[in-house]
Amino acid sequence: MKKVILDIDTGIDDALAILYLLKHPNVEVKGLTTGFGNVDVALATKNTLQISELAERPDVPVFAGASKPFLRTWKGPVVHVHGENGIGNVSLPEPKAKAQDETASDFIVRAVNEEPGEISVITVGRLTNLAEALAKDPFLPKKVKEVVIMGGAVTVPGNVTPVAEANIAGDPEAAHMVFEAGFPLTMVGLDVTMQTQITAEDMAWMVSQKNETNAELIDALDEMVRFRLDAYKKQDGIDGSPLHDPLAVAVTLHPDLVKTKPMLVAIETKGALSSGATIADLRASEKPYYNVNVCLEVDAERFIKEFVEVVSGKQREVL
Repeated sequence: MKKVILDIDTGIDDALAILYLLKHPNVEVKGLTTGFGNVDVALATKNTLQISELAERPDVPVFAGASKPFLRTWKGPVVHVHGENGIGNVSLPEPKAKAQDETASDFIVRAVNEEPGEISVITVGRLTNLAEALAKDPFLPKKVKEVVIMGGAVTVPGNVTPVAEANIAGDPEAAHMVFEAGFPLTMVGLDVTMQTQITAEDMAWMVSQKNETNAELIDALDEMVRFRLDAYKKQDGIDGSPLHDPLAVAVTLHPDLVKTKPMLVAIETKGALSSGATIADLRASEKPYYNVNVCLEVDAERFIKEFVEVVSGKQREVL
């Protein structure tokens, strides 16, 4: 059974990733760490506590982390994609639990040192918390089992600039630190996440599976996804909502969902037009070393089926 830490900036797809992870039967969640990104860190923490309680997992500890990038000014919440409250304006009960006193980066360092070689760290927000943990323990890359990052774009365009993806662009300096540190990295970027789109039909199936046990969760999920579907239709003209963050969790738990290629990837931190780009050396010649396994193909149908089944607790027949 894998042991994981999930680092999030809880907007809608983060919330879906939390639900998927906490409902998954074959994983031990050591903790959830929060930071700025889709929303500010305080709201990300509140949302994380609420979603954990929605998943009936208030036992999983939550640790608040970074409130701003390493060197830059945070540009503010992404309201048009995630809503005013970060979770599609869905109203959930105030959380009963509170975040732990320990910071996110301190928790990451402690947890990894307590179980060296055992912990998979999944980051689906900015890489600031992990970079802060690295600054506190430079030997961290040799102690984690793996780091799975939702971020970047190698063979496809970016989503916040023509070349940059939001999580990397949100703190390029932190991303640079992480990519250069020697972590065993897997990059789950837009190359694959844009292929994994949940649709209105998928949500209609989930709604049809409601019962007394899962109704509150599925109603909230349906409202969040419908907000996101509308946002992507307006913004990109597509009929689905990419499951960016849940896919990173799924790749950690089911690596055979994707095909990867080892690449030498650098983070651009200076360019006026290219800041935040994940620049991969795609030339055919042999490289001196590789620092990232980049996901290039995904079994999207299998993943969507896995996601809706785990979250709903029901089996889905695929025609």
